[in-house]
Amino acid sequence: MLPSPPRLATLDPYTLPKAPLTTQPTPSLSPTFPYTWQSNPYTSKRTWPPHFDSLSPKHRFSLERRYRRRAKLKWARPTWTKGVKLAQWGSILFVTVYGVLFMEGPEGQKGVFSGIRKWCGEQAEIAAGARAGDALEDNTPAAAKSTGV
Repeated sequence: MLPSPPRLATLDPYTLPKAPLTTQPTPSLSPTFPYTWQSNPYTSKRTWPPHFDSLSPKHRFSLERRYRRRAKLKWARPTWTKGVKLAQWGSILFVTVYGVLFMEGPEGQKGVFSGIRKWCGEQAEIAAGARAGDALEDNTPAAAKSTGV
């Protein structure tokens, strides 16, 4: 008779009946390991982690430096870092341009950046006039022949 599920939970797992061993061979795709943990001939040369109290300060520092370098490589996120830098520089540029060119001070107070604003406005008018003038003029070769130039 098999034990019921509630009774099964109270039993010791080591005393439960074992499944019968099959005589079928293991599939060829499953890995086989020739050594166990105790019979492994390829033992490690050093114990890890080492006892830092027994190491010299020079050796301790070299291990710490190696760990820092590997941790830095492991946790490096170049795409994320690039995106964060672009966002930071974009926000700095936006706030600076807005503060210099567009932000108004209290009424009646002449701003510190009024000279820069005036110069930028003049440059924008010159650029807009040049674009409008190019659109009004007809510089095509057919127009030049008809005027006799």
